[in-house]
Amino acid sequence: MARPILHNESLRQELLAATADLVDREGPVQVTLRDVAAAAKTSTTAVYSLFGGKSQLLTAVVDDGFRSFRGSQLAAASGGLRALGLAYRTWALEHRALYRLMFGGALAAYVDCRPSPDVAADAMMPLIEAVASAQSAGTLRETGLEIVASAIWGQVHGLVSLELAQAGSPETNWESIYSAALDAVTRGWAA
Repeated sequence: MARPILHNESLRQELLAATADLVDREGPVQVTLRDVAAAAKTSTTAVYSLFGGKSQLLTAVVDDGFRSFRGSQLAAASGGLRALGLAYRTWALEHRALYRLMFGGALAAYVDCRPSPDVAADAMMPLIEAVASAQSAGTLRETGLEIVASAIWGQVHGLVSLELAQAGSPETNWESIYSAALDAVTRGWAA
């Protein structure tokens, strides 16, 4: 009797990574489940077994990205807003394909594929909590919590997106620009 094939977490993670890379490189329309399975050295049956279909696989990729991002933010949270900002950029540079899929909108244009609302919201909680903490400590303006958190997020997100898009000249020192922007954010929102 043949042994049942186990589709474990390791294979699941491999399929998610392969999907992110393929979709980032070739676009969501061109990537098939067969392509994903081949890249992960498995069968399409494994993909269907673990995810259901292409739409569910793409949603799982985005959700997994937000969970990973949240983990990096939680790890940096004790360092305050600047540490969160640095962790944001570090995570994006280490997960370029995933970052572009999460925030680029390419998937939503192709298929009803958006992050699960609770997963995306959870990813931003470390920032919201850090802003609330800084406001309570009197070091950050008492402007509405969502306004401050969204403005900070927009600043770091914009710079990281420009860096990943390779905007500017080849000599652009993104690390210095990013550091200066974090300083400006701190000064701009200081109480």
